[in-house]
Amino acid sequence: MRIALCIVLAFFLCGCGTPSFLITPVSNTFELQEIKAQPGRGAGKILIVPVEGMLIDDRSGGFLRPQENPLSLFVQQLDKAADDDSVKAVVLRVNSPGGTVTTSDTMYDALIRFRQKTHKPVVASAQEVAASGAYYLSCAADKIVVAPTSVVGSIGVIFETFDVVGTMEKIGVQSEAIKSAELKDMGSPFKHLTPRERQVMQSMVDEYFDRFKSVVTAHRPIKDQATLKLVTDGRVFSGQRAVELGLADQTGRLDDAVELARQLAHAPEASVIMYKRPYGYSGSIYADTSTPTPQANEMNLKLPINQVLLPTGFYYLWQP
Repeated sequence: MRIALCIVLAFFLCGCGTPSFLITPVSNTFELQEIKAQPGRGAGKILIVPVEGMLIDDRSGGFLRPQENPLSLFVQQLDKAADDDSVKAVVLRVNSPGGTVTTSDTMYDALIRFRQKTHKPVVASAQEVAASGAYYLSCAADKIVVAPTSVVGSIGVIFETFDVVGTMEKIGVQSEAIKSAELKDMGSPFKHLTPRERQVMQSMVDEYFDRFKSVVTAHRPIKDQATLKLVTDGRVFSGQRAVELGLADQTGRLDDAVELARQLAHAPEASVIMYKRPYGYSGSIYADTSTPTPQANEMNLKLPINQVLLPTGFYYLWQP
């Protein structure tokens, strides 16, 4: 108690007044607001749309830490750009290892529809990673620009499950499913995968893989079957190698992608904009556009994406 009183007394003797807090009211809205990230000298705007992290139709984050649904935000930004005639082109700022098969395909389809409806050019700009589902989406762009050191590719499908039957036996636990048909619980971690179940799951993986390959061949100048086999065996490539193989059009940074978008849109002096929620923009074309989340006195454990258990499903995902 004496120590606490001494601290308070010292606080006031040092000339410090009572702490004050400034509360600034802000609008509570889910509408996207336009922010100028780079000024231009002429008419027109180039919109940067971030494609970052896991591509999944879900809001991640726990209590007090909600995050955007990547699919919802992506579609909302494209819709807003489609309705604005002054937006002359779009640059996708891609930094993602991919995501679920369905979300990747839905975002791809949304971008195809946007281009067909508006005829506005789209340039995909790979940052650190443009792999698997993120590359799938990038194929819908008019041009793909990659950094020489970007990680590009991982064209393929993965369905991942695990088997805990041996562990359960050791601790005396047994699982039993009452099911309507033999394959109702295929892929369950509480039973061994049967040969028939493996065959069924493999057929679905093959179907989604064929879909991925058809997207690549429809949009990219793959010169022969040998090259197609190489680029679709699941491996990743450097950005420089991706250009050589036809997976990308040129090497360059985000600024180069923006300049290319200006050229394709015939808007050489267009400004660069981004859409964001009404909080926390730092004034750069590399700025995060997500809403800052409230902080509490809590410890947050952040694991790399390949060290957490993903929801069961089919993924266009790079998992090194």
